[in-house]
Amino acid sequence: MTKSSLKNALMVILLVITIACSTKLCKAIESPQYKIVHSESDFEIRHYRESVWMAAPVNEISFEKATRNGFHRLFQFIQGANLNFSRIYMTKPVLTSIVPGAGPLHSSAYFVKFYLPDKFQADPPLPLPELNLQPDPWTSHCIAVRKFSGFARDSNIVKEAEKLALSLSRSPWANTTASTSEYAYSIAQYNSPFRIIGRVNEVWVDVTGSRANGCESNPIAAY
Repeated sequence: MTKSSLKNALMVILLVITIACSTKLCKAIESPQYKIVHSESDFEIRHYRESVWMAAPVNEISFEKATRNGFHRLFQFIQGANLNFSRIYMTKPVLTSIVPGAGPLHSSAYFVKFYLPDKFQADPPLPLPELNLQPDPWTSHCIAVRKFSGFARDSNIVKEAEKLALSLSRSPWANTTASTSEYAYSIAQYNSPFRIIGRVNEVWVDVTGSRANGCESNPIAAY
């Protein structure tokens, strides 16, 4: 399958999902649960509980191409391309984690991730080997989050990550970004590509250190 035909097939798939959900044919979409423990005008700190995701590694320079490639493989997995032949409901967000590198987007590779619904958290279906997917178990940890609108593109994700870094440097959470994290940052996308208005994206950065050690205490809100 050529790159253009792969892109077209993925767009058709996403259009079907969008139409189905707009006509109430799909269930409420699950998301990983978290508590907000610190909030400012341009970012917040969330404490995420333990969870399991399915990850698609992608070697690609372009964030957009990597996300399409990884999501295409993940979509096959949730449509039954697993050893259990399980059909898995769509969740949100689709998360693209950037592995640090020297490329134009400060990346050498990406991991595109799908949050597994509660039904499959304890016993994730095994993906078919040719999809090159791997379970990604998360421990309970804290994440700094910045929201931004529009589409997440190669042209804007680095700028949004830099804005989050600047906000953190001016806050009580300065110097708490996780130096041991294997990812520079992640981009969370919550909407179908067919939604034009009211789009929600986020930059995620892991935080650690003395400030983050107690980040799960005194939550402001839970989701």
